[in-house]
Amino acid sequence: MTDLSALTIAEAGEMLSSGETSAVELADACIAAIAENAALNAFITETAEIARERAHQSDQRRAAGDVRGSMDGIPVAVKDLFCTEGVLTTAGSHILDGFVPPYESTVTANLRDAGAVMVGKANLDEFAMGSSNVTSHYGPVLSPWRLEDGKDRVPGGSSGGSAAAVSADLCLGATGTDTGGSIRQPASFCGIVGMKPTYGRCSRWGIVAFASSLDQAGPLTKSVRDAAIMLQAMAGHDPKDTTSAPLDLPDFAAALTGDIRGLKIGIPAEYVMDGMPGEIEELWQKGAEMMRDAGAEIIEISLPHTKYALPTYYIVAPAEASSNLARYDGVRYGLRVDGESLDEMYENTRAEGFGDEVRRRVLIGTYVLSAGYYDAYYVKAQKVRTRIAGDFEQAFETVDAILTPTAPSAAFAIGEKMDDPIAMYLNDVFTVPSSLAGLPGISVPAGLSNEGLPLGLQVIGRPFDEETMFRVAGVLESQAGFEAKPGGGGGK
Repeated sequence: MTDLSALTIAEAGEMLSSGETSAVELADACIAAIAENAALNAFITETAEIARERAHQSDQRRAAGDVRGSMDGIPVAVKDLFCTEGVLTTAGSHILDGFVPPYESTVTANLRDAGAVMVGKANLDEFAMGSSNVTSHYGPVLSPWRLEDGKDRVPGGSSGGSAAAVSADLCLGATGTDTGGSIRQPASFCGIVGMKPTYGRCSRWGIVAFASSLDQAGPLTKSVRDAAIMLQAMAGHDPKDTTSAPLDLPDFAAALTGDIRGLKIGIPAEYVMDGMPGEIEELWQKGAEMMRDAGAEIIEISLPHTKYALPTYYIVAPAEASSNLARYDGVRYGLRVDGESLDEMYENTRAEGFGDEVRRRVLIGTYVLSAGYYDAYYVKAQKVRTRIAGDFEQAFETVDAILTPTAPSAAFAIGEKMDDPIAMYLNDVFTVPSSLAGLPGISVPAGLSNEGLPLGLQVIGRPFDEETMFRVAGVLESQAGFEAKPGGGGGK
């Protein structure tokens, strides 16, 4: 029999429609796979009972001819940054110990209403701050990709649990959030598809905030078509989120025509970085050739302010984080560490509740917002951010989409960059610019490194033009023909 947890969303939908399988059977297959792969530490909370109940309801609807769409009965993981009614939500942090929300985030409510089946809450870097999934209070997530050297690799971050779960066939799709690359980079590391929509396409309501002007929910899946299907169920205008775009949703899956003839694809000169591994540049050139072979026109473009993107991001994001995380004080919910005074209780709670990386970013953010430094750092960073967005705007006057690498390397071993925050921050060098500009981006697995680990290429689109982005990504996926799966030596 087919390994049900290894199906794509599209394949599972067809089998559900034809009666070859049931939602309960799909859910049970994923629940069993999660138990067998517990060592990956991909989940903080497993929700087997909820999954079986929702799967049973899906089967009943299907029997009554009342299918809610392409996600009905599909088992998914939910990044533990999304509030889920009645289910522990931790953001990967000690400070949210015991927090059980009385409400559901809009994105997960949309998925639930579309019939999706939640199998668990996926592990993540604490408060989504990290590129490796080693900062979680609940321990690091291990990538399912292993080499003969026996070292455990990082799955990327911050949506590392979601990426590992999809890559290891523990679910058919997963939600993630992307602030500076937290969907796309782990997708690249784990050999799957990860897609960040345009800022405002998915509601942020009920997602634990990191950097409010950057955070955006998106899907991690096994194929580009699956990403389009899942985004359709996640997205939509939400009056509860003032940054949610009041736009009708196009049919994202219908955009996958397989034809990109005549489209202009931009290759930004500034994305050739000093010290970038030759295999990354080689894969990028190969991707451009794939696009050319499919009938697209390759055009060299310039994004001159790209070199300022990382320092800009690491001023804006920590500044917003320091503001957002001020609410965690030990008074209303989560961890409380007592002290002799109220101030001491605040200090004790935050000192024990936040991990090193979160404390580092809160301190940086508080510094750049403080009197005397606000204009020198934060205001200047916002001006540079406007310039970065302007570069993309100008580029899109001549091209339809932009092709870049997703990450500057393949997955590294756990512990390799732990003591060097700057080296860790450089993981986001190719994803941060489009995040600052609020643009949609998707990482597509396109090849293996010399060691045998996955490498991704990124397609960036115009604001709210996910359709063209999906169209290009679908052809890139087809041309690349990536079929490697995690396993034994060589990652194959």
